[in-house]
Amino acid sequence: MTISRLNIRSVRNLSSVSITPSTRINIFSGPNGSGKTSVLEAIHLLGLARSFRTSKVRHLIAAGDPAATVQGKVDSLAQGVEQTLGVERNLEGQTRVRFAGSDIDLASLAELVPLQVIDSATFDLLDGSPSIRRQFIDWGVFHADKAFIQLWRGFRRVLKQRNTLLKCGKIGHQMRAAWDHEFVGFAEQITRLRQEYLQLLTPEFEQIVEKLLPGQSLSLGFSPGWDLKKPLDELLATNFERDLRQGFTSAGPQRADLRVKVDGHTAAERLSRGQKKLAVSALKLAQGALFHRMTGRPCIYLIDDLPSELDATHCQLFCEFVEQMASQCFITCVDSRALSYQWQPNTDVLHYSINDGSVTPL
Repeated sequence: MTISRLNIRSVRNLSSVSITPSTRINIFSGPNGSGKTSVLEAIHLLGLARSFRTSKVRHLIAAGDPAATVQGKVDSLAQGVEQTLGVERNLEGQTRVRFAGSDIDLASLAELVPLQVIDSATFDLLDGSPSIRRQFIDWGVFHADKAFIQLWRGFRRVLKQRNTLLKCGKIGHQMRAAWDHEFVGFAEQITRLRQEYLQLLTPEFEQIVEKLLPGQSLSLGFSPGWDLKKPLDELLATNFERDLRQGFTSAGPQRADLRVKVDGHTAAERLSRGQKKLAVSALKLAQGALFHRMTGRPCIYLIDDLPSELDATHCQLFCEFVEQMASQCFITCVDSRALSYQWQPNTDVLHYSINDGSVTPL
């Protein structure tokens, strides 16, 4: 997946910007508030029809404008065939996505444009709630198995209904048994797919950690959301009275978690800030590498403020690894000298300067 042309309109302070990016490395430098991250945000809008910085669309759209629009020429299948993709979000919350002249839904868009974001929020993969880590796992499973999205939707429907009945206190034994049967069916399939995906991801992660964090022994573990030593249907029955009092289902894949550890200890407690950035970057890079290996399609990486929290040595290690990938990367920094890494002559690198929403190639 690559973007060969990018047209941005009314995304924050980017009133009208057109870029012909490199298919490999694109570096945007400029002062804080100049619009660097807004370029990445626009690409994220093109790929997922939403921002990675805010859930409120009014903050995404430039002041005084009714809608934000991003259009791109994309080679979605990495086969040298470019087609037009466009996404529009307006102040009323409406979304329109068109690809190759036809409207498409958001699930099709997510499959079409595989994105990986590395920014300050990526630290949440270590420090944040389990829901962040579940989203990380499910991104990979969604792209690895086409059946997952329907299983996930079915499970969310059953979980919502079961929780509603628990909150209302209107769930008898027969009704509970019927909903639990559906719940367990979805839960076991989703958990199996998550486990299989993490088995494939782990060696990719370990190889990247060896390069970015030599000497550190990081490992991945998985908690499915209940003790697998006990059948889930029995556990639901055992927990029923407690769930009824609390008004929600306490066991199941909705409570699954990814565990990242260093020498058996939680990585969030043992690693420095810079090491955490490299660890979460390794997770994202590993996910992209596995996606590429499984599909033959490289991800697009959006890397915000790369030099932040990294010393010159680790910043160079990161750049060396990124250069070895076949992916298209969009990287921001305040001072371009912070990325003074000497790229190989055959690596297509473009530098842009951003100031007050204006993008200028260097």
